[in-house]
Amino acid sequence: MRLASRDNSYSDMLFAVKASTPIEQRLTEALAECDRLREENRQLRDRLGISRESKSVQTVSSASKNGRAVISSKCSPEDKVKLFRSLFRGREDVYAVRWEGRNGKAGYSPAHRRVWGISSQRDPDQPKEYFPLTDRVIHDHLTGKLTAGVYPLLTDETCWFLAADFDKATWQDDARAFQQTCDEWRIPIAIERSRSGRGAHVWIFFEAPLPASLARKLGAAILTRTMERRHQLGLDSYDRFFPSQDTMPKGGFGNRIALPLQHMPRAHGNSVFLDADFNPYCDQWAFLSSIRRMSFAEVETLVRDAASRGDLVGVRRSVTNDEQEEDPWTLPPSRKRKDEAIAGPLPEKVRVVRGNLVFVEKEGLPSAMLNRLHRLAAFQNPEFYRAQAMRMSTFGKPRVIRCAEEFPRHVALPRGCLGEITALLESHKVAVELDDQRFAGQPIHVTFHGQLRSDQQAAADDMLPHDNGILSATTAFGKTVVAAWLIAAREGQHTCARSPAPTTGSMARTARGISESAHQGYRANWWRSPECQRDH
Repeated sequence: MRLASRDNSYSDMLFAVKASTPIEQRLTEALAECDRLREENRQLRDRLGISRESKSVQTVSSASKNGRAVISSKCSPEDKVKLFRSLFRGREDVYAVRWEGRNGKAGYSPAHRRVWGISSQRDPDQPKEYFPLTDRVIHDHLTGKLTAGVYPLLTDETCWFLAADFDKATWQDDARAFQQTCDEWRIPIAIERSRSGRGAHVWIFFEAPLPASLARKLGAAILTRTMERRHQLGLDSYDRFFPSQDTMPKGGFGNRIALPLQHMPRAHGNSVFLDADFNPYCDQWAFLSSIRRMSFAEVETLVRDAASRGDLVGVRRSVTNDEQEEDPWTLPPSRKRKDEAIAGPLPEKVRVVRGNLVFVEKEGLPSAMLNRLHRLAAFQNPEFYRAQAMRMSTFGKPRVIRCAEEFPRHVALPRGCLGEITALLESHKVAVELDDQRFAGQPIHVTFHGQLRSDQQAAADDMLPHDNGILSATTAFGKTVVAAWLIAAREGQHTCARSPAPTTGSMARTARGISESAHQGYRANWWRSPECQRDH
Protein backbone atom coordinates (compact mmCIF):
# COMPACT_ATOMS: atom_id res chain seq x y z
CA MET A 1 0.00 0.00 0.00
CA ARG A 2 2.93 2.35 0.67
CA LEU A 3 4.32 1.75 -2.83
CA ALA A 4 0.94 2.37 -4.40
CA SER A 5 0.54 5.72 -2.60
CA ARG A 6 4.02 6.72 -3.68
CA ASP A 7 3.15 5.97 -7.33
CA ASN A 8 -0.06 7.99 -7.08
CA SER A 9 1.64 11.01 -5.51
CA TYR A 10 4.36 10.85 -8.16
CA SER A 11 1.80 10.89 -10.96
CA ASP A 12 -0.02 13.83 -9.33
CA MET A 13 3.22 15.79 -9.30
CA LEU A 14 3.70 15.11 -13.00
CA PHE A 15 0.19 16.37 -13.70
CA ALA A 16 0.89 19.58 -11.79
CA VAL A 17 4.13 20.31 -13.63
CA LYS A 18 3.73 21.63 -17.11
CA ALA A 19 5.21 19.21 -19.65
CA SER A 20 8.03 20.94 -21.41
CA THR A 21 8.89 18.23 -23.96
CA PRO A 22 6.83 15.72 -25.98
CA ILE A 23 8.58 12.83 -24.24
CA GLU A 24 7.55 14.10 -20.81
CA GLN A 25 4.01 14.63 -22.06
CA ARG A 26 3.80 11.04 -23.33
CA LEU A 27 5.23 9.77 -20.02
CA THR A 28 2.60 11.75 -18.13
CA GLU A 29 -0.18 10.27 -20.26
CA ALA A 30 1.18 6.73 -19.80
CA LEU A 31 1.33 7.09 -16.01
CA ALA A 32 -2.19 8.43 -15.97
CA GLU A 33 -3.35 5.44 -18.00
CA CYS A 34 -1.60 3.09 -15.55
CA ASP A 35 -3.42 4.74 -12.64
CA ARG A 36 -6.73 4.33 -14.43
CA LEU A 37 -6.06 0.65 -15.11
CA ARG A 38 -5.01 0.04 -11.48
CA GLU A 39 -8.25 1.56 -10.27
CA GLU A 40 -10.24 -0.51 -12.75
CA ASN A 41 -8.49 -3.71 -11.64
CA ARG A 42 -9.14 -2.84 -8.00
CA GLN A 43 -12.85 -2.40 -8.69
CA LEU A 44 -13.02 -5.70 -10.56
CA ARG A 45 -11.24 -7.51 -7.71
CA ASP A 46 -13.69 -6.03 -5.22
CA ARG A 47 -16.64 -7.25 -7.29
CA LEU A 48 -15.19 -10.76 -7.59
CA GLY A 49 -14.05 -10.91 -3.97
CA ILE A 50 -10.39 -11.45 -4.91
CA SER A 51 -7.68 -10.15 -2.62
CA ARG A 52 -4.43 -9.56 -4.44
CA GLU A 53 -2.39 -9.10 -1.28
CA SER A 54 -3.58 -12.30 0.37
CA LYS A 55 -2.87 -14.29 -2.78
CA SER A 56 0.73 -13.09 -3.02
CA VAL A 57 1.37 -13.74 0.66
CA GLN A 58 -0.03 -17.27 0.31
CA THR A 59 2.30 -18.06 -2.60
CA VAL A 60 5.39 -16.90 -0.73
CA SER A 61 4.46 -18.71 2.46
CA SER A 62 3.77 -21.98 0.65
CA ALA A 63 7.14 -21.81 -1.00
CA SER A 64 8.90 -21.18 2.29
CA LYS A 65 7.13 -24.09 4.03
CA ASN A 66 8.65 -26.56 1.59
CA GLY A 67 12.12 -25.87 2.94
CA ARG A 68 13.59 -26.01 -0.57
CA ALA A 69 15.24 -23.35 -2.64
CA VAL A 70 12.82 -21.50 -4.92
CA ILE A 71 13.51 -22.24 -8.58
CA SER A 72 12.38 -19.60 -11.06
CA SER A 73 12.54 -19.14 -14.80
CA LYS A 74 15.83 -17.26 -14.33
CA CYS A 75 17.60 -20.25 -12.80
CA SER A 76 20.03 -22.47 -14.69
CA PRO A 77 18.84 -25.38 -16.86
CA GLU A 78 20.50 -27.80 -14.45
CA ASP A 79 18.39 -26.51 -11.54
CA LYS A 80 15.20 -26.76 -13.62
CA VAL A 81 15.97 -30.33 -14.67
CA LYS A 82 16.69 -31.27 -11.06
CA LEU A 83 13.38 -29.82 -9.88
CA PHE A 84 11.51 -31.44 -12.77
CA ARG A 85 12.91 -34.90 -12.03
CA SER A 86 12.20 -34.56 -8.31
CA LEU A 87 8.47 -34.11 -9.04
CA PHE A 88 7.70 -36.20 -12.12
CA ARG A 89 9.48 -39.34 -10.99
CA GLY A 90 8.80 -42.78 -12.37
CA ARG A 91 10.89 -45.66 -13.58
CA GLU A 92 14.39 -44.53 -14.41
CA ASP A 93 15.50 -47.65 -16.28
CA VAL A 94 13.07 -46.97 -19.15
CA TYR A 95 11.01 -44.10 -20.56
CA ALA A 96 8.52 -43.62 -23.38
CA VAL A 97 9.07 -41.45 -26.45
CA ARG A 98 6.43 -40.03 -28.76
CA TRP A 99 6.48 -40.94 -32.45
CA GLU A 100 4.51 -39.85 -35.47
CA GLY A 101 3.91 -42.01 -38.54
CA ARG A 102 3.69 -40.97 -42.15
CA ASN A 103 -0.08 -41.47 -42.11
CA GLY A 104 -0.46 -38.95 -39.29
CA LYS A 105 -0.87 -41.57 -36.59
CA ALA A 106 0.99 -40.84 -33.35
CA GLY A 107 1.72 -42.76 -30.16
CA TYR A 108 4.26 -43.62 -27.50
CA SER A 109 6.58 -46.59 -27.17
CA PRO A 110 9.50 -47.48 -24.88
CA ALA A 111 12.76 -45.99 -26.09
CA HIS A 112 15.17 -48.77 -26.98
CA ARG A 113 18.21 -49.39 -29.13
CA ARG A 114 17.40 -50.25 -32.74
CA VAL A 115 19.67 -52.40 -34.87
CA TRP A 116 19.51 -51.44 -38.53
CA GLY A 117 18.39 -54.25 -40.81
CA ILE A 118 16.72 -56.25 -38.00
CA SER A 119 13.00 -55.83 -37.44
CA SER A 120 11.48 -56.50 -34.05
CA GLN A 121 8.52 -58.14 -35.80
CA ARG A 122 10.78 -60.89 -37.14
CA ASP A 123 11.98 -61.88 -33.69
CA PRO A 124 9.56 -60.46 -31.07
CA ASP A 125 11.00 -62.65 -28.31
CA GLN A 126 14.44 -61.09 -28.60
CA PRO A 127 15.03 -58.88 -25.51
CA LYS A 128 15.32 -55.16 -26.17
CA GLU A 129 17.91 -52.82 -24.76
CA TYR A 130 15.93 -49.95 -23.26
CA PHE A 131 17.39 -46.50 -22.75
CA PRO A 132 17.37 -45.12 -19.18
CA LEU A 133 15.79 -41.81 -18.24
CA THR A 134 18.60 -39.28 -17.79
CA ASP A 135 19.02 -35.54 -17.33
CA ARG A 136 19.79 -35.23 -21.03
CA VAL A 137 16.43 -36.80 -21.92
CA ILE A 138 14.58 -34.33 -19.68
CA HIS A 139 16.60 -31.44 -21.12
CA ASP A 140 15.74 -32.52 -24.66
CA HIS A 141 12.09 -32.85 -23.68
CA LEU A 142 11.96 -29.34 -22.25
CA THR A 143 13.77 -27.83 -25.24
CA GLY A 144 11.58 -29.60 -27.82
CA LYS A 145 14.03 -32.12 -29.26
CA LEU A 146 11.75 -35.00 -28.23
CA THR A 147 8.54 -35.70 -26.30
CA ALA A 148 9.05 -38.04 -23.37
CA GLY A 149 6.64 -39.98 -21.17
CA VAL A 150 7.23 -41.60 -17.82
CA TYR A 151 6.04 -44.93 -16.38
CA PRO A 152 4.81 -44.00 -12.88
CA LEU A 153 4.48 -47.55 -11.48
CA LEU A 154 7.84 -48.60 -10.05
CA THR A 155 9.10 -52.17 -9.94
CA ASP A 156 8.17 -52.49 -6.25
CA GLU A 157 4.60 -51.34 -7.09
CA THR A 158 4.98 -47.89 -5.56
CA CYS A 159 4.70 -44.44 -7.12
CA TRP A 160 5.90 -40.90 -6.54
CA PHE A 161 2.74 -39.16 -7.76
CA LEU A 162 -0.89 -39.68 -8.74
CA ALA A 163 -2.39 -38.02 -11.80
CA ALA A 164 -6.04 -37.80 -12.83
CA ASP A 165 -6.94 -37.33 -16.49
CA PHE A 166 -9.95 -35.25 -17.58
CA ASP A 167 -10.46 -35.30 -21.33
CA LYS A 168 -14.18 -34.63 -21.86
CA ALA A 169 -15.57 -31.47 -23.42
CA THR A 170 -16.36 -30.24 -19.89
CA TRP A 171 -12.82 -30.80 -18.63
CA GLN A 172 -12.61 -27.38 -16.98
CA ASP A 173 -15.75 -27.92 -14.91
CA ASP A 174 -14.61 -31.44 -14.02
CA ALA A 175 -11.14 -30.31 -12.95
CA ARG A 176 -12.61 -27.39 -10.99
CA ALA A 177 -14.93 -29.72 -9.05
CA PHE A 178 -11.99 -32.06 -8.38
CA GLN A 179 -9.97 -29.08 -7.15
CA GLN A 180 -12.73 -28.03 -4.74
CA THR A 181 -12.66 -31.43 -3.08
CA CYS A 182 -8.87 -31.30 -2.81
CA ASP A 183 -9.10 -27.83 -1.23
CA GLU A 184 -11.60 -29.15 1.34
CA TRP A 185 -9.27 -32.02 2.23
CA ARG A 186 -6.13 -29.82 2.06
CA ILE A 187 -4.61 -31.84 -0.75
CA PRO A 188 -2.07 -29.84 -2.80
CA ILE A 189 -2.58 -30.29 -6.54
CA ALA A 190 -1.18 -28.96 -9.81
CA ILE A 191 -3.50 -28.59 -12.82
CA GLU A 192 -1.85 -29.01 -16.21
CA ARG A 193 -3.53 -28.30 -19.50
CA SER A 194 -2.96 -31.30 -21.74
CA ARG A 195 -0.81 -31.33 -24.84
CA SER A 196 -3.85 -31.00 -27.12
CA GLY A 197 -5.39 -28.21 -25.07
CA ARG A 198 -8.67 -30.16 -24.82
CA GLY A 199 -8.15 -31.72 -21.40
CA ALA A 200 -6.25 -31.54 -18.14
CA HIS A 201 -4.04 -33.60 -15.85
CA VAL A 202 -4.34 -33.02 -12.11
CA TRP A 203 -1.12 -34.00 -10.31
CA ILE A 204 -0.66 -34.97 -6.64
CA PHE A 205 2.94 -35.44 -5.48
CA PHE A 206 4.29 -37.45 -2.54
CA GLU A 207 7.31 -37.01 -0.29
CA ALA A 208 8.31 -40.66 -0.71
CA PRO A 209 7.09 -43.53 -2.89
CA LEU A 210 3.70 -44.79 -1.75
CA PRO A 211 2.05 -48.13 -2.59
CA ALA A 212 0.17 -47.65 -5.83
CA SER A 213 -2.91 -49.22 -4.28
CA LEU A 214 -2.94 -46.57 -1.54
CA ALA A 215 -2.41 -43.72 -3.99
CA ARG A 216 -5.21 -44.96 -6.24
CA LYS A 217 -7.54 -45.30 -3.24
CA LEU A 218 -6.85 -41.66 -2.48
CA GLY A 219 -7.83 -40.73 -6.03
CA ALA A 220 -10.96 -42.89 -5.87
CA ALA A 221 -12.00 -41.26 -2.59
CA ILE A 222 -11.55 -37.78 -4.09
CA LEU A 223 -13.59 -38.75 -7.16
CA THR A 224 -16.38 -40.29 -5.07
CA ARG A 225 -16.71 -37.13 -3.01
CA THR A 226 -16.48 -34.93 -6.10
CA MET A 227 -19.29 -36.77 -7.87
CA GLU A 228 -21.64 -35.77 -5.08
CA ARG A 229 -21.40 -32.19 -6.33
CA ARG A 230 -20.87 -33.02 -10.00
CA HIS A 231 -22.33 -36.35 -11.12
CA GLN A 232 -21.47 -35.60 -14.76
CA LEU A 233 -17.91 -36.76 -14.07
CA GLY A 234 -19.06 -40.30 -14.75
CA LEU A 235 -18.01 -43.58 -13.20
CA ASP A 236 -15.52 -44.15 -16.01
CA SER A 237 -13.32 -41.54 -14.32
CA TYR A 238 -12.09 -44.28 -11.97
CA ASP A 239 -10.16 -45.66 -14.96
CA ARG A 240 -8.39 -42.36 -15.69
CA PHE A 241 -5.69 -42.47 -13.02
CA PHE A 242 -1.93 -42.77 -13.42
CA PRO A 243 -0.69 -45.25 -12.36
CA SER A 244 -3.59 -47.25 -13.78
CA GLN A 245 -2.86 -50.47 -11.87
CA ASP A 246 -2.23 -51.48 -8.28
CA THR A 247 0.20 -54.20 -9.36
CA MET A 248 2.78 -54.52 -12.12
CA PRO A 249 1.46 -56.60 -15.04
CA LYS A 250 3.66 -59.46 -16.17
CA GLY A 251 5.99 -58.51 -19.00
CA GLY A 252 4.96 -54.86 -19.04
CA PHE A 253 5.70 -51.46 -17.56
CA GLY A 254 2.18 -50.31 -16.76
CA ASN A 255 0.57 -47.23 -18.27
CA ARG A 256 2.67 -44.23 -19.16
CA ILE A 257 1.82 -40.55 -18.91
CA ALA A 258 3.24 -37.76 -21.05
CA LEU A 259 5.50 -35.37 -19.22
CA PRO A 260 4.46 -31.69 -19.07
CA LEU A 261 6.21 -28.51 -20.24
CA GLN A 262 7.28 -29.87 -23.60
CA HIS A 263 8.58 -26.98 -25.68
CA MET A 264 6.36 -27.21 -28.76
CA PRO A 265 2.89 -27.38 -27.14
CA ARG A 266 4.04 -24.94 -24.46
CA ALA A 267 4.56 -22.35 -27.19
CA HIS A 268 0.80 -22.61 -27.90
CA GLY A 269 -0.23 -22.33 -24.25
CA ASN A 270 -0.62 -26.09 -23.74
CA SER A 271 1.18 -28.57 -21.48
CA VAL A 272 1.52 -25.80 -18.88
CA PHE A 273 0.23 -25.43 -15.33
CA LEU A 274 -2.83 -23.32 -14.62
CA ASP A 275 -4.09 -21.27 -11.70
CA ALA A 276 -7.58 -21.39 -10.22
CA ASP A 277 -8.92 -19.35 -13.15
CA PHE A 278 -7.28 -21.71 -15.69
CA ASN A 279 -4.73 -19.12 -16.72
CA PRO A 280 -1.08 -20.20 -17.07
CA TYR A 281 1.24 -19.17 -14.27
CA CYS A 282 3.63 -16.45 -15.32
CA ASP A 283 6.57 -18.37 -13.88
CA GLN A 284 5.99 -22.10 -14.27
CA TRP A 285 9.15 -23.04 -12.40
CA ALA A 286 8.39 -20.84 -9.39
CA PHE A 287 4.99 -22.53 -9.14
CA LEU A 288 6.48 -26.03 -9.34
CA SER A 289 9.02 -25.25 -6.65
CA SER A 290 6.22 -24.08 -4.32
CA ILE A 291 4.13 -27.28 -4.53
CA ARG A 292 3.83 -29.15 -1.26
CA ARG A 293 4.21 -32.93 -1.35
CA MET A 294 1.99 -35.21 0.70
CA SER A 295 3.35 -37.57 3.33
CA PHE A 296 2.42 -41.21 3.84
CA ALA A 297 0.59 -40.39 7.06
CA GLU A 298 -1.59 -37.77 5.36
CA VAL A 299 -2.62 -40.10 2.56
CA GLU A 300 -3.27 -43.03 4.87
CA THR A 301 -5.43 -40.91 7.17
CA LEU A 302 -7.56 -39.61 4.30
CA VAL A 303 -8.00 -43.07 2.80
CA ARG A 304 -8.91 -44.62 6.16
CA ASP A 305 -11.48 -41.90 6.87
CA ALA A 306 -13.02 -42.34 3.42
CA ALA A 307 -13.11 -46.14 3.82
CA SER A 308 -14.85 -45.84 7.17
CA ARG A 309 -17.61 -43.85 5.43
CA GLY A 310 -17.75 -46.25 2.48
CA ASP A 311 -16.63 -43.49 0.11
CA LEU A 312 -13.73 -45.18 -1.69
CA VAL A 313 -15.69 -46.33 -4.74
CA GLY A 314 -19.22 -46.29 -3.42
CA VAL A 315 -20.71 -49.02 -5.63
CA ARG A 316 -21.56 -52.68 -5.12
CA ARG A 317 -18.49 -54.75 -4.43
CA SER A 318 -17.48 -57.57 -6.72
CA VAL A 319 -17.46 -61.08 -5.30
CA THR A 320 -13.92 -61.53 -6.64
CA ASN A 321 -12.67 -58.34 -5.00
CA ASP A 322 -11.09 -59.60 -1.81
CA GLU A 323 -9.77 -56.19 -0.80
CA GLN A 324 -11.23 -55.16 2.55
CA GLU A 325 -10.83 -51.42 3.03
CA GLU A 326 -13.10 -51.13 6.07
CA ASP A 327 -12.32 -52.48 9.50
CA PRO A 328 -14.46 -55.65 9.71
CA TRP A 329 -15.52 -55.04 13.33
CA THR A 330 -17.09 -51.70 12.35
CA LEU A 331 -19.41 -53.17 9.72
CA PRO A 332 -23.07 -53.95 10.52
CA PRO A 333 -24.34 -57.55 10.23
CA SER A 334 -25.55 -56.85 6.68
CA ARG A 335 -21.92 -55.96 5.71
CA LYS A 336 -23.32 -52.78 4.14
CA ARG A 337 -23.14 -49.32 5.62
CA LYS A 338 -26.11 -47.02 5.63
CA ASP A 339 -25.72 -44.19 3.15
CA GLU A 340 -25.57 -40.67 4.47
CA ALA A 341 -28.64 -38.51 3.98
CA ILE A 342 -28.49 -36.15 1.02
CA ALA A 343 -28.77 -32.49 1.91
CA GLY A 344 -31.58 -30.57 0.27
CA PRO A 345 -33.32 -28.80 -1.15
CA LEU A 346 -35.26 -31.74 -2.58
CA PRO A 347 -38.53 -31.67 -4.53
CA GLU A 348 -41.75 -32.85 -2.92
CA LYS A 349 -42.33 -35.46 -5.63
CA VAL A 350 -40.51 -36.94 -8.61
CA ARG A 351 -42.05 -38.45 -11.71
CA VAL A 352 -40.76 -41.95 -12.51
CA VAL A 353 -41.70 -43.48 -15.86
CA ARG A 354 -41.69 -47.26 -16.39
CA GLY A 355 -40.84 -48.26 -19.94
CA ASN A 356 -38.10 -50.38 -21.43
CA LEU A 357 -36.07 -48.70 -18.66
CA VAL A 358 -36.98 -46.78 -15.53
CA PHE A 359 -36.75 -43.06 -16.32
CA VAL A 360 -36.33 -40.64 -13.38
CA GLU A 361 -36.92 -36.96 -14.06
CA LYS A 362 -33.91 -34.85 -13.08
CA GLU A 363 -35.79 -31.60 -12.51
CA GLY A 364 -35.24 -30.37 -8.96
CA LEU A 365 -32.88 -33.19 -7.96
CA PRO A 366 -29.45 -32.10 -6.67
CA SER A 367 -26.29 -33.55 -8.13
CA ALA A 368 -25.76 -35.70 -5.03
CA MET A 369 -29.09 -37.46 -5.59
CA LEU A 370 -28.39 -37.98 -9.29
CA ASN A 371 -25.00 -39.41 -8.39
CA ARG A 372 -26.66 -41.81 -5.92
CA LEU A 373 -29.10 -42.93 -8.64
CA HIS A 374 -26.24 -43.67 -11.03
CA ARG A 375 -24.54 -45.80 -8.38
CA LEU A 376 -27.67 -47.90 -7.87
CA ALA A 377 -27.11 -49.30 -11.36
CA ALA A 378 -23.35 -49.87 -11.05
CA PHE A 379 -21.10 -52.57 -9.64
CA GLN A 380 -17.39 -53.28 -9.48
CA ASN A 381 -16.18 -55.30 -12.44
CA PRO A 382 -15.04 -58.79 -11.38
CA GLU A 383 -12.94 -59.15 -14.55
CA PHE A 384 -10.86 -56.11 -13.56
CA TYR A 385 -10.04 -57.47 -10.11
CA ARG A 386 -9.45 -60.97 -11.43
CA ALA A 387 -6.93 -59.70 -14.01
CA GLN A 388 -5.25 -57.46 -11.44
CA ALA A 389 -4.93 -60.30 -8.94
CA MET A 390 -3.30 -62.47 -11.64
CA ARG A 391 -0.97 -59.59 -12.62
CA MET A 392 -2.46 -59.44 -16.08
CA SER A 393 -3.14 -56.31 -18.08
CA THR A 394 -6.32 -54.44 -17.12
CA PHE A 395 -6.46 -52.60 -20.43
CA GLY A 396 -10.02 -52.46 -21.74
CA LYS A 397 -11.44 -53.70 -18.42
CA PRO A 398 -13.27 -50.91 -16.61
CA ARG A 399 -13.09 -50.94 -12.84
CA VAL A 400 -16.79 -50.09 -12.52
CA ILE A 401 -19.56 -51.34 -14.81
CA ARG A 402 -22.33 -48.78 -15.08
CA CYS A 403 -25.78 -49.54 -16.43
CA ALA A 404 -27.41 -46.12 -16.06
CA GLU A 405 -27.92 -43.83 -19.04
CA GLU A 406 -27.94 -40.03 -19.01
CA PHE A 407 -30.59 -38.15 -20.99
CA PRO A 408 -31.20 -34.38 -21.15
CA ARG A 409 -34.19 -34.52 -18.76
CA HIS A 410 -34.02 -38.05 -17.31
CA VAL A 411 -31.71 -40.62 -15.77
CA ALA A 412 -32.52 -44.11 -17.07
CA LEU A 413 -31.84 -47.21 -14.96
CA PRO A 414 -32.60 -50.91 -15.55
CA ARG A 415 -36.11 -52.00 -14.64
CA GLY A 416 -34.85 -54.15 -11.80
CA CYS A 417 -33.72 -51.03 -9.94
CA LEU A 418 -37.26 -49.70 -9.48
CA GLY A 419 -37.53 -50.93 -5.90
CA GLU A 420 -34.23 -49.34 -4.88
CA ILE A 421 -35.14 -46.10 -6.67
CA THR A 422 -38.41 -45.89 -4.79
CA ALA A 423 -36.74 -46.71 -1.47
CA LEU A 424 -34.03 -44.08 -2.02
CA LEU A 425 -36.48 -41.30 -2.85
CA GLU A 426 -38.95 -42.18 -0.11
CA SER A 427 -36.14 -42.34 2.47
CA HIS A 428 -35.57 -38.65 1.72
CA LYS A 429 -39.31 -37.91 1.98
CA VAL A 430 -39.71 -37.50 -1.77
CA ALA A 431 -42.98 -38.89 -3.14
CA VAL A 432 -42.74 -41.09 -6.24
CA GLU A 433 -45.25 -40.39 -9.00
CA LEU A 434 -45.16 -43.62 -11.00
CA ASP A 435 -46.21 -43.46 -14.65
CA ASP A 436 -46.49 -46.86 -16.37
CA GLN A 437 -45.69 -46.45 -20.06
CA ARG A 438 -44.78 -50.05 -20.81
CA PHE A 439 -45.98 -51.61 -24.04
CA ALA A 440 -49.04 -53.63 -23.14
CA GLY A 441 -49.09 -55.81 -26.26
CA GLN A 442 -52.10 -57.93 -27.16
CA PRO A 443 -53.55 -60.76 -25.07
CA ILE A 444 -52.65 -64.30 -26.13
CA HIS A 445 -54.37 -67.51 -25.05
CA VAL A 446 -52.04 -70.30 -24.00
CA THR A 447 -52.44 -73.38 -21.84
CA PHE A 448 -49.70 -75.14 -19.96
CA HIS A 449 -49.89 -78.89 -20.61
CA GLY A 450 -47.90 -80.43 -17.82
CA GLN A 451 -47.23 -80.49 -14.09
CA LEU A 452 -44.30 -78.82 -12.36
CA ARG A 453 -42.15 -80.60 -9.84
CA SER A 454 -42.33 -79.41 -6.26
CA ASP A 455 -39.13 -77.31 -6.49
CA GLN A 456 -40.24 -75.83 -9.80
CA GLN A 457 -43.68 -75.03 -8.38
CA ALA A 458 -42.13 -73.31 -5.37
CA ALA A 459 -39.97 -71.12 -7.61
CA ALA A 460 -42.92 -70.32 -9.91
CA ASP A 461 -45.19 -69.38 -6.99
CA ASP A 462 -42.53 -67.02 -5.61
CA MET A 463 -42.03 -65.28 -8.96
CA LEU A 464 -45.67 -64.99 -10.01
CA PRO A 465 -46.55 -61.92 -7.85
CA HIS A 466 -43.64 -59.89 -9.25
CA ASP A 467 -43.26 -58.07 -12.56
CA ASN A 468 -39.46 -58.38 -12.58
CA GLY A 469 -37.24 -61.17 -11.39
CA ILE A 470 -34.47 -63.62 -12.20
CA LEU A 471 -34.69 -67.37 -11.77
CA SER A 472 -31.20 -68.69 -11.03
CA ALA A 473 -31.01 -72.48 -10.97
CA THR A 474 -28.72 -75.32 -11.97
CA THR A 475 -28.63 -77.00 -15.34
CA ALA A 476 -31.62 -79.28 -16.08
CA PHE A 477 -33.72 -77.56 -13.41
CA GLY A 478 -36.33 -76.69 -16.03
CA LYS A 479 -36.13 -72.91 -16.08
CA THR A 480 -37.76 -72.75 -19.52
CA VAL A 481 -40.65 -74.88 -18.30
CA VAL A 482 -41.12 -72.57 -15.31
CA ALA A 483 -41.13 -69.57 -17.66
CA ALA A 484 -43.79 -71.25 -19.84
CA TRP A 485 -45.91 -71.92 -16.75
CA LEU A 486 -45.61 -68.25 -15.73
CA ILE A 487 -46.73 -67.11 -19.20
CA ALA A 488 -49.78 -69.35 -19.02
CA ALA A 489 -50.54 -68.24 -15.46
CA ARG A 490 -50.38 -64.59 -16.52
CA GLU A 491 -52.76 -65.06 -19.44
CA GLY A 492 -54.73 -61.87 -19.95
CA GLN A 493 -52.60 -59.90 -17.48
CA HIS A 494 -50.45 -56.90 -18.32
CA THR A 495 -47.13 -58.06 -19.73
CA CYS A 496 -43.99 -56.14 -20.55
CA ALA A 497 -42.25 -56.25 -23.92
CA ARG A 498 -39.25 -54.34 -25.24
CA SER A 499 -39.81 -55.22 -28.91
CA PRO A 500 -42.30 -53.58 -31.31
CA ALA A 501 -45.87 -54.81 -31.42
CA PRO A 502 -45.99 -58.33 -32.90
CA THR A 503 -48.26 -59.27 -35.76
CA THR A 504 -51.17 -61.70 -35.45
CA GLY A 505 -49.24 -64.44 -37.24
CA SER A 506 -46.19 -64.04 -35.05
CA MET A 507 -48.33 -64.17 -31.89
CA ALA A 508 -49.94 -67.39 -33.06
CA ARG A 509 -46.53 -68.94 -33.76
CA THR A 510 -45.28 -67.76 -30.37
CA ALA A 511 -48.25 -69.26 -28.55
CA ARG A 512 -47.87 -72.56 -30.42
CA GLY A 513 -44.15 -72.69 -29.67
CA ILE A 514 -44.72 -71.98 -25.97
CA SER A 515 -47.30 -74.72 -25.73
CA GLU A 516 -45.06 -77.22 -27.49
CA SER A 517 -41.98 -76.29 -25.46
CA ALA A 518 -43.93 -76.52 -22.23
CA HIS A 519 -45.16 -80.00 -23.11
CA GLN A 520 -41.69 -81.12 -24.17
CA GLY A 521 -40.19 -79.60 -21.07
CA TYR A 522 -42.58 -81.50 -18.88
CA ARG A 523 -41.77 -84.75 -20.63
CA ALA A 524 -38.04 -84.15 -20.28
CA ASN A 525 -38.41 -83.37 -16.59
CA TRP A 526 -40.66 -86.40 -16.12
CA TRP A 527 -37.82 -88.77 -17.04
CA ARG A 528 -35.76 -87.15 -14.26
CA SER A 529 -38.54 -87.14 -11.70
CA PRO A 530 -38.47 -89.40 -8.61
CA GLU A 531 -41.76 -90.97 -9.74
CA CYS A 532 -40.16 -92.09 -13.01
CA GLN A 533 -37.09 -93.44 -11.25
CA ARG A 534 -39.26 -95.33 -8.77
CA ASP A 535 -41.43 -96.83 -11.53
CA HIS A 536 -38.39 -97.96 -13.53
